[in-house]
Amino acid sequence: MTRAATAALAGERNFRYYDFIMAAYVCVLLCANLIGPAKVTTVQLPVFGAVTFIAGVLFFPISYLFGDILTEVYGYARDRRVVWAGFGALAFASAMAATIVALPPAKDWVSNQAAVEAIFGNTPRIIAGSIIAFWCGSFVNSYVLAKMKIWTGGRWLWTRTVGSTLCGELVDTGLFLAIAFYGVWSTDKIIAIAWTQYILKSGWEILATPLTYAVVGFLKRVEREDFYDRDTNFTPFSLNA
Repeated sequence: MTRAATAALAGERNFRYYDFIMAAYVCVLLCANLIGPAKVTTVQLPVFGAVTFIAGVLFFPISYLFGDILTEVYGYARDRRVVWAGFGALAFASAMAATIVALPPAKDWVSNQAAVEAIFGNTPRIIAGSIIAFWCGSFVNSYVLAKMKIWTGGRWLWTRTVGSTLCGELVDTGLFLAIAFYGVWSTDKIIAIAWTQYILKSGWEILATPLTYAVVGFLKRVEREDFYDRDTNFTPFSLNA
């Protein structure tokens, strides 16, 4: 019996692009969380002047774009599996980075140790903040979008992609900065960076709305799926799809 036939008998669906989206999601998440926090940058904008933010903010919102697409097309439960995959990948990458930084350098590598520590030597608070904030923010984003899809009857996609992102990014940004930097940075600095990051992340989602529409429309056609979470168990502590 073929794999497709076995899945059909088991009541499962085989999706052409679901696995690829999961892989892309995890890749973006790892890069944004491991490379992004290594640098705080300041850029000059025409209207706003000097704006300071953690560099990863330019790329991390892509993970929310994937989360919106996954929930809108495949449903909350299948997005939940992807979030847990990302959580596991982040936890492993963080443990790997900490181990590599802690290992004693070879004699001809001592001069490079400081650079390795600067890039990959995040404090336990930053690591915990990244993972916890991602996990909580992602589930808030997916939950809000799934509920709004039912409330709107599947209409006005932009309202739920933007609305869910505003909720998810608020939780993500607040938790990360509070866990990672409270007591290290001044309260004024944390608030300023939090506000800037939240605006940038949310603005990114709004600008990406046409792309979201195109990808969602394509996937719904080729996958023949447009899931509504009417009877979904929204607990985050499950891998059932």
